[in-house]
Amino acid sequence: TEIFTKNDSEAEDRDGEINAIGEKIVNTLGEFGVAASIASVDVGTRIARYRVAPNKATKLNSILRLIDDIALSLAAEGIRMVAPVQGDSTIGIEVPLRNPRLLRFGELVESEEFQASDSLTTVCLGRDVCGNTVVGKIEKMPHLLIGGATGMGKSVFINNIIASVLCKAKPDEVKLLLIDPKRVEFNCYKGLPHLLCPVITTVTEAAGALKWALGEMERRYDILDASTCRNIDSYNAKVAESPELGAAMPRILIVIDELSDLMCRMKKPVEGFIMCLAQKARAVGIHLIIATQRTSVDVLTGVIKANIPTRISFRVVSSIDSRTILDAKGAEKLLDKGDMLYLPAGRSQPERIQLAFISDDEIDRLVEYVKCKAGSFEYEKSVCDEIARIAEEITPEKQTKISESNDEYIEGFIEALRIAVSNGKVSTSLLQRKLAIGYRRAAKYIDAMEEFGFIGPPDGQKPRDVLITSGELEKKLKKIGY
Repeated sequence: TEIFTKNDSEAEDRDGEINAIGEKIVNTLGEFGVAASIASVDVGTRIARYRVAPNKATKLNSILRLIDDIALSLAAEGIRMVAPVQGDSTIGIEVPLRNPRLLRFGELVESEEFQASDSLTTVCLGRDVCGNTVVGKIEKMPHLLIGGATGMGKSVFINNIIASVLCKAKPDEVKLLLIDPKRVEFNCYKGLPHLLCPVITTVTEAAGALKWALGEMERRYDILDASTCRNIDSYNAKVAESPELGAAMPRILIVIDELSDLMCRMKKPVEGFIMCLAQKARAVGIHLIIATQRTSVDVLTGVIKANIPTRISFRVVSSIDSRTILDAKGAEKLLDKGDMLYLPAGRSQPERIQLAFISDDEIDRLVEYVKCKAGSFEYEKSVCDEIARIAEEITPEKQTKISESNDEYIEGFIEALRIAVSNGKVSTSLLQRKLAIGYRRAAKYIDAMEEFGFIGPPDGQKPRDVLITSGELEKKLKKIGY
C-alpha cells in the first residue's frame, strides 16, 4: 500500500472561464475610464493571476482603488492585487477559480524540486499562482513564524513540515521537539523515532523544553569552539572525515503549535527563551517553527518578530492582523483551506502559495512506516529527565507574583485588601489616599487583586467591585499565616 494518496481527478479545461474573467476585468476598468489590457494569465491550483498592462498615462492608484468594483463585477471573494508583479511592469489581479483542484501532499513529494534537494530539512510549501512547486529549506529560513485564523490550515501546514522531514531525514540526522499546548494536534506522532522526548503538552514543560534547548545550544557552541568549526555543517563534515573527533550532531526542530497559550501564562520566560534561541541557535542547527492563531502584538511581540525573519500567514480577520505578522496588508484577502502568503527572509513582497492537503490516514501510514524502518526505539532519557527537572523549577507567573515578593510588599497588599473589603469598592486613587502610596504601587495592588479573583474587571472610570467578604478574606489570610 502506498503511503500518500494519489489525486485521481484530472485538471479541468478552464480556458472558457479564464477568458470570461479576463474580459470582465478589462470591461470593468473601461467603465471607470481606465484603459488596460491583459498581458498574460498565470493559472494555479485555486487562483488565476491576470497581469494587467495599463496605458502609460494611467496612474497606479486609479486601478488599485477599483479592487472592490472588480470583485463586485466578478461576484468573487478574495480578490487581491499585487502592484507591480515582481520582475514585471504589470499589475497582478488574483481571482479565485470556481472549480479548484485539490492539491495533495503526495504530488509535492514526487516533484523534481523536492526530490532534487540535498537538504535534510527541505519542506513542501505548496504551489504558487503559476502552478510551480515551492519548497523551502529550514536551515536557510532559519526560523519560521506561522499565523492565521482558526481552521485556515496552520495545523495541516505543520503536518506538511513534519512529513517532509520524515521523508528526507533519518532519526539520527534530524530530531524533533514537539510542543502542543492543545494536547490533540500531535497525538499521531507518539512513538516517532525522530522525537527527543514525548510530545510536550503542559506550559511548564514547554518552558522547560525551551530552557533545555538553550543549554543544548551552549553545549554545541562549546564543541564547535573546541573543534574550530563555524557551524554544524562544517563540524559534521569534519567528523565524517575523522570519526575519532566524536559523533555528528543532528539538527533539532522545535515546533510550537500554539504560542498564545504559552504567552498568556508564562510570557516573560517564554519570550526570553525564544529570543535567545532565535538569535543564536542557527549555527548549531536548532530551528524554531512557531504557529499561533492569535496574531496580536501581545503574542507576536516585537522581540519575537525581530528575530524570526521568515513568516507565513494564512487568512486573518483584518488588515491589522496581517500587518502584525507580515508587516503588510493582504492576508485578510486570502481564501480558506490552505491559501497563504509566504514571506522568506530578505524579501519585501510575499508570495501567494496554495498549501497541499495531507490526511490523518496518510500521516498514520507514514509514521508507521518510519517506525517499522527504524526498529526498536526509546526516547532520550537524559533529555526527558532534564526537561522534567527544569519544569519543576518553573512556576507560572500568576502564582509567583506574591510568593516571590518581599514581606513589605505582602503586608501592604494585605492592608490594601482589607481596605477594599471594608469599602465594598476599590480604585487606585482610594488606595493612594488610604495607604499614602504612589500610583504605581496602587496599580500593582489592583492588578494582583484582579488576578486572584478578589475584585471584578474594570468598568471604565468606575471603582472596581469587591467579590470577597471580610470573613472569607480573614479565613484565607489565616490559612497562609497572616
